[in-house]
Amino acid sequence: MRAVSSFLTPSSRLPLFRSAGPLASTLLLLAACAGEPRPSPADDSTIAPAATIPAPAAAPLRSPDRYRVRFETSKGPFVVDVQRALAPRGSDRFYELVTMGYFSGVRFFRMVPGFIVQFGIHGDPTVNDLWNNATIPDDPIKGRNTRGTMAFAASGPNTRATQLFVSTGDNVRKLDGQRLFMPFATVVEGLDVVDQLNAEYGEEPNFSRIVRQGNRYLQRWFPALDSIVSATVVSDVR
Repeated sequence: MRAVSSFLTPSSRLPLFRSAGPLASTLLLLAACAGEPRPSPADDSTIAPAATIPAPAAAPLRSPDRYRVRFETSKGPFVVDVQRALAPRGSDRFYELVTMGYFSGVRFFRMVPGFIVQFGIHGDPTVNDLWNNATIPDDPIKGRNTRGTMAFAASGPNTRATQLFVSTGDNVRKLDGQRLFMPFATVVEGLDVVDQLNAEYGEEPNFSRIVRQGNRYLQRWFPALDSIVSATVVSDVR
């Protein structure tokens, strides 16, 4: 995904969500727009560099047919159950990201209570340079975006890369008609933890600045954002 200064730049991969009204306006599912918020006195020099993350594999490892991933977060743990049959390409990419440690330190940067919790932009801009354009082909739509499901964000056909969202509301009517968001996992433990992630900044964080500056930008301007401590495969059933 490229950093962009305008929401509706044709070349951007910011996913769109069409409202259901007759005068439907488009709203970005991925980006955060807004002017600069209050700065924090946090010292950027105290932020540890991210662990080394490799570039995308030419042929990602096939994920198990079913597996569970435990997210340890600053608010507590939650567990997702992944079924590869629902979205094989999405499952394989998610498995690749989890097993390489991609999500450690990643912030939950977009919070819309009753709609979605969004994450997946890496805290290290050099890692974003490797992964932003590493898109995967779409999977056929087999599931519905009900509360507790997880899917990759997208801005159009074949634009999924690293960003994910958990539906914290029933988004069948809002998202299924887009034919872009293929749920491949469900939160089976800790959905209350997802609901409690800090939503005070809402959609304020600026998407393009997260991509360019990573966690240094988020730590300075949005220091109370919750984050992922680790994500690990905890069970594997083939």
